Amino acid sequence: MAMGDTLPLIHKVGLPPKQTLFEELKHNMKEIFFSDNPLSKFKNQSGSRKFVLGLQAVFPIFDWGRSYNLKTFRDDFIAGLTIASLCIPQDIAYASLANLDPQYGLYTSFVTPLVYAFMGSSRDIAVGPVSVVSLLLGTMLSEEISDYKSHEYLRLAFTATFFAGITQLTLGVLRLGFLIDFISHAAIMGFMSGAAITIALQQLKGLLGIQKFTKKTDIVSVMRSVWSAVHHGWNWQTMVIGLAFLVFLLITKYISKKNKKLFWVAAISPMISVILSTLFVYITRADKKGVAIVRHIKKGVNPSSVSEIFFSGKYLGPGIRIGVVAGMVALTEAAAIGRTFAVIKDYSLDGNKEMLAMGTMNVIGSFTSCYLATGSFSRTAVNFMAGCKTAVSNIVMSSVVLLTLILITPLFKYTPNAVLSSIIIAVVLGFVNIEVVLLLWKIDKFDFLACMGAFFGVIFKSVEIGLLIAVVISFAKILLQVTRPRTVVLGKVPGTNVYRNIQQYPKATQISGMLIIRVDSAIYFSNSNYIKERILRCLANEDAQRKGSALTRILYLIVEMSPVTDIDTSGIHAFQELYKSLQKREVQLVLANPGPTVMEKLHASNLTELIGEHKIFLSVTDAVATFGTKDEQL
Repeated sequence: MAMGDTLPLIHKVGLPPKQTLFEELKHNMKEIFFSDNPLSKFKNQSGSRKFVLGLQAVFPIFDWGRSYNLKTFRDDFIAGLTIASLCIPQDIAYASLANLDPQYGLYTSFVTPLVYAFMGSSRDIAVGPVSVVSLLLGTMLSEEISDYKSHEYLRLAFTATFFAGITQLTLGVLRLGFLIDFISHAAIMGFMSGAAITIALQQLKGLLGIQKFTKKTDIVSVMRSVWSAVHHGWNWQTMVIGLAFLVFLLITKYISKKNKKLFWVAAISPMISVILSTLFVYITRADKKGVAIVRHIKKGVNPSSVSEIFFSGKYLGPGIRIGVVAGMVALTEAAAIGRTFAVIKDYSLDGNKEMLAMGTMNVIGSFTSCYLATGSFSRTAVNFMAGCKTAVSNIVMSSVVLLTLILITPLFKYTPNAVLSSIIIAVVLGFVNIEVVLLLWKIDKFDFLACMGAFFGVIFKSVEIGLLIAVVISFAKILLQVTRPRTVVLGKVPGTNVYRNIQQYPKATQISGMLIIRVDSAIYFSNSNYIKERILRCLANEDAQRKGSALTRILYLIVEMSPVTDIDTSGIHAFQELYKSLQKREVQLVLANPGPTVMEKLHASNLTELIGEHKIFLSVTDAVATFGTKDEQL
């Protein structure tokens, strides 16, 4: 730099205020568990007001219920009647997926929606049994007790439901809702699609009228069981009923999809199918020609099941294990559904309140002869399309189910199992979304792998294995991103003082005598050595490329640290080693834009003294202006 030339104003990197260990822990714990600051509304309030606010926090209905009016009730009433017409045939069908008698599906849709209506924070979720959770529960329960007609099987179902509720409650009380976010959307999509295929294949038993059918869920066992019965086990009358109503259901679904105003066509079609098929079987007495029918649904309100839960004995352990797994799956499904419709209607959904609501309703449900319930996507979609305004639609649906239990259940005696299978198939086929899978392939190959891994795990092995694969791949992705972060070489965008990735901006020029590298991750023990080696490798490659070019050899290595949110002791040690390695190569280490947390730790470790505070800059532009040639400073 010539005499008389002046450098542009260079700003020093600020050091954040020193925090005590207690203040740092308090801040971290608050961000983990209380990021939404739930206690702020209680400040400076009287004792009575705090009690009211606490009551509203636990039971949101006491908050939004104050502004409830007749017009809103009319909308909720219509929505509740609509989802009730959908849920009653679904409940009877889904109970069979859990290997339970039909009335337990109806019991579940009577009690759990009432509890959720008082405690849930979603305006749209319709609660009850769902296909995936029913299948998962039925599969895991039958592995412990193969005779699902036995009383022990029923008791284990209530026990699993109880501990599923306890799991959900615990997550809500401890504010650990972020744990369910560890399963990626792609893995969930693969799991749900695989489970949908598995459920649909399982329904071939009812659709074809097969008497002897495998209890396994993998596609190979199911198809072997189907084809082994082709000559003597298929019932043509059952097939005609099942396929006819399956076509009817799919057509109504297509009509509703094409014209959103006709959503009610698909919503009432399951009930219409049940009524028409029941009348047909009763008139023709097709049950005497091999058409399997429901036969008996116990009449009356839910009996108590508190004494049925295993709190000791050999089935306590399996009950806890099944409950934890099924409870987490149910919670994940409910969270995905709730968030989807909350975004559409533009309101906030409290994840911890949702967990408390789901947990409480399943604990109470286990005491009242219910099995595991969660948010249903098909019912929630219908509830939304029907114009629901609040969770009162769940109360209306529950009331209709109660009337059904008291008055109507004997009328389902002649309902053919084939039409229930058709209802299930028509619902679960909607979970298979090829467009989403293709989109995953275009956007992120690892997400596509997670989706396919979960999918094939479910259909070729079991629902639990598919779920395990989904979790493993999700964690593998996190570990890969943490342990192998990106490090990119930056260049100056022509005509600006902006430095960007030279691969994204090919016209960006590198600085003579300098190499600028950006680290796109926090630096921890899991990746610190990799980052150090990656930087040194980039330096060696760049030096080799610059030989014989117009650029002089590298004298300064600038590390752009704006994406580095944190650094631990291993990261500090890696930078010390990097500094020593660069000194041997006669290359100076320069840091640009370290964040407050990083800067605090650099000072605490004396790394700033080792590197030199005059080599730590607010921006890459300042670093280049200080150490670059005159042309590059301009």
